[in-house]
Amino acid sequence: MADHLTVRGGGEHARRGGERSDSDQGREASRPTGRYPWVALSNTTLGISMATLDASIVIISMPAIFRGIHLDPLAPGNISYLLWMIMGYLLVTAVLVVTLGRLGDMFGRVRIYNLGFAIFTLASIALSFDPYLGVAGALWLIIWRMVQAVGGSMLMANSAAILTDAFPATHRGMALGINQIAGIAGQFIGLLAGGLLAAWDWRAVFWVNVPIGVFGTVWAYRSLRETGRRQHGRIDWPGNLAFAAGAGLLLIAITYGIQPHAGRSMGWANPWVLGGLGLGVALLAVFCLVETRVAEPMFHMALFRVRAFAAGNAASLLSAVARGGMQFMLIIWLQGIWLPLHGFGYAETPLWAGIYLLPLTGGFLIAGPVSGYLSDAYGARPFATGGLLVTAAAFTGLMLIPVNFPYWLFALLIFLAGIGQGLFASPNTSAIMSSVPSGQRGAASGMRATFMNSGMSLSIGVFFSLMIAGLAAALPSTLSAGLRGQGVPAGVATSVAHLPPVSTLFAAFLGLNPIGNLLKPSGVLHALPRHNSAALTGKEFFPHLVSQPFHHGLITVFTAATVMALTAAVVSLMRGAQFYFDEPASVQSAAPAATRTPAATRTPAATRTPAATRTPARTADAQSRLASPG
Repeated sequence: MADHLTVRGGGEHARRGGERSDSDQGREASRPTGRYPWVALSNTTLGISMATLDASIVIISMPAIFRGIHLDPLAPGNISYLLWMIMGYLLVTAVLVVTLGRLGDMFGRVRIYNLGFAIFTLASIALSFDPYLGVAGALWLIIWRMVQAVGGSMLMANSAAILTDAFPATHRGMALGINQIAGIAGQFIGLLAGGLLAAWDWRAVFWVNVPIGVFGTVWAYRSLRETGRRQHGRIDWPGNLAFAAGAGLLLIAITYGIQPHAGRSMGWANPWVLGGLGLGVALLAVFCLVETRVAEPMFHMALFRVRAFAAGNAASLLSAVARGGMQFMLIIWLQGIWLPLHGFGYAETPLWAGIYLLPLTGGFLIAGPVSGYLSDAYGARPFATGGLLVTAAAFTGLMLIPVNFPYWLFALLIFLAGIGQGLFASPNTSAIMSSVPSGQRGAASGMRATFMNSGMSLSIGVFFSLMIAGLAAALPSTLSAGLRGQGVPAGVATSVAHLPPVSTLFAAFLGLNPIGNLLKPSGVLHALPRHNSAALTGKEFFPHLVSQPFHHGLITVFTAATVMALTAAVVSLMRGAQFYFDEPASVQSAAPAATRTPAATRTPAATRTPAATRTPARTADAQSRLASPG
């Protein structure tokens, strides 16, 4: 690891020595003070909240959107439109944020950020005026969602870098913590906002972004200014193309991997999916090779030799996978089973699922700013690691409660999960952004966002696959017996029971009546006695029928999420002491007195490693390349 440091402050505050020029220190000394940092924080928090909120607001609004464009997403051949509506935004943001962060380093972070605000707003206007119905309407929404994601990627890639430029290290954790919390909280708040707005009009899901976007764009162009160091250079076309193609192929393959194929419940055996996974991995390997060979790389791979950067991003990826899986499973759990059992109609469940998940958002909003503030004084490691352990404990609790749980217990567990994620997110972001040289902050912020967004995309593939596998093992026999018990002919019951479980999962996810959706093509509901038809499509038949198979799948999913959270905690623990790559010596004097080591107790000169032998030549060369403007 290229983090050979002189450690001061009792091991809590460290900086790299011998790598700062006078001009670097001058730039740090002239870092803006007064109201500008708070203007930057306010605007970037608004931008990042809008970008991440839109990733989840559409998820909860899917039933209203597809009803509005008159398209059944679960009809044969239509499920891909549903998946692309969800995955398209995540895929584009995961692929583009590193490139757009690098462009921010080269041409100005504020310039790229402001352009992102404008693109996002224009795409929101286009989405709200979808002129088509049916397949054409779905394609319009998918394409403009991807355009919107380009704008969102510009906001995500550069917001953290703008704040890192604007705030000194002693306040950076608080600032980045607020920004990061606003971003992830946007994902949770989007669930509630989507339910409320879709209940009024599906187009309102996109209208809500327009006034916010117009205000934010004008405000950004009038108020933000470049304060960081630009790193002029040429665009690394081979690296950009290899990364975009590799990450894109991987995520597309995952999207099609959870769809049924050739009579199987999932498509992981599809040669195209396997080929996409293999080629995607190969192209990412090519990207890594290219970045070590070109003179002006899109992303300096040597940054991964910095322990704080590498460990922080790895922990962020694992945490994002676990968090995304939890979010989807909780929605399906509430909409498909718990809410109907407690008297809610299926059409109402998207709205009420968002409301009943409010404790998750509340825990996140409480813990995030507090942990960001405290990590400035005591370092990121204890808070980030402790937060992941709390998250793992909450996942374990969710795994152990019954499917028809008492709400107070469920609310307590998801509140703890929110607390854990809040404790982790702020310090981890601050530690990542403080560990890179100022000229690389845009690309580093983009890489951080890529890990987080890729984790969300991976979570859909991983956790839906685990849940579908669990249901495929137990659901067919249970469903067939239940249908025959209500008078459904044996042939129809057997045929329906052996349909891919993904249809049942997505029906619950979309707030549709699962049994009604499964039996609609056969027309058998109209031929059954009225009391049997009413029982099959009532609020209790499906939840009681699938409770045991679904619980089996839940145990599998939350076991995997717990393992990921614990693994992330171990990785977080390995990040080392708080590390500022290129902060001035004055940062050290700002550390709390209780954490500074008296001069008499610091490492004697005789025991220090001689400068000539501290860093191997190859590592020293990599460090000099990182510190140079390119």
